[in-house]
Amino acid sequence: MKNIAIIGCGYWGKNLVRNFYKLGVLNTVCDSDDNLLNKLKENYPDIKCEKNFNKILSDKNIAGVVISTPASSHYELVKKSLENGKNVLVEKPFTTSVKEAEELVKLAKNKKLILMVGFTFLYNAAVIKVKEIIDSGELGDIYYVCSQRLNLGIVRKDVNAWWNLAPHDVSIILYWISQKVKFVSGFGISFLQKGIEDVVTANIKFDNLPAAFIHVSWLNPSKVRQMAVIGSKKMAIYDDVSTDRKVQVYDKGVDKFEDFNSFDQFQLIHRAGDVYVPKIDFKEPLEIEAKHFVDCIKNKKQPFTSGEKSLPVVNVLEGVEKSIKQGKTINL
Repeated sequence: MKNIAIIGCGYWGKNLVRNFYKLGVLNTVCDSDDNLLNKLKENYPDIKCEKNFNKILSDKNIAGVVISTPASSHYELVKKSLENGKNVLVEKPFTTSVKEAEELVKLAKNKKLILMVGFTFLYNAAVIKVKEIIDSGELGDIYYVCSQRLNLGIVRKDVNAWWNLAPHDVSIILYWISQKVKFVSGFGISFLQKGIEDVVTANIKFDNLPAAFIHVSWLNPSKVRQMAVIGSKKMAIYDDVSTDRKVQVYDKGVDKFEDFNSFDQFQLIHRAGDVYVPKIDFKEPLEIEAKHFVDCIKNKKQPFTSGEKSLPVVNVLEGVEKSIKQGKTINL
């Protein structure tokens, strides 16, 4: 059935339109830009175009809404959609506060509706492959994850680079490292707009051994989307920009040898072995995500990236934001 409406059809929304249309479920697109709507109508002549969000809410033929609007509007739009009986897929970062996210999760539960968050990278075959490698124990004990998401990209006015770029990195790291976060810290600098950080670095410490380090910026000359997982046995690289080497596993490391009877016998032995690239059957993650949302509505099942499962991500994002503003480590 054509029972899905997409709210916000700009930079990312147009990709959502393409995928939901391909699935044959797209009913209506909603945006405030007449030129954009006219162009969408030319490309997809059998869909409805609407400027009034309230008409989407009152349309009985719409079972699910996909919200791809500025982050600052997510809470209000998701809340109105749930209150009017609509299942919701909202793009990252879900909301910009834990309090708002918790309220929406509770509302969806009370209404018995689907609330899903668009952490697209968790539907990425390369990200899933790294998770399998970590869980297999091949890398050994995980020491830390280092992530870089850099670009000379779109500069937001409603949120900083942390809220705009880091939700993907945080969601991936929490997916890979199945532990509770103990504390976070962050540092950011504003160059272009007062109070809106263009560059942010953040540290995440888990309950046990692993730590994570994230660097995001929309003021970088080259596009970098790379994550390194450092283990006691091996190391892995996930490079989203690469076309044919998205995941690489390195048999490299430093082995520790200790003879406690003699301090002189303490040695660090560098080890360098083979590098291999796992075979990955790659499909567009957004298509997989869209299918999953439709399936969850049809079969009334909870999404892999449900609102409830996304709360820890918002908690980390908010914690780092507090750390940037207060200049101290935040316990979670």
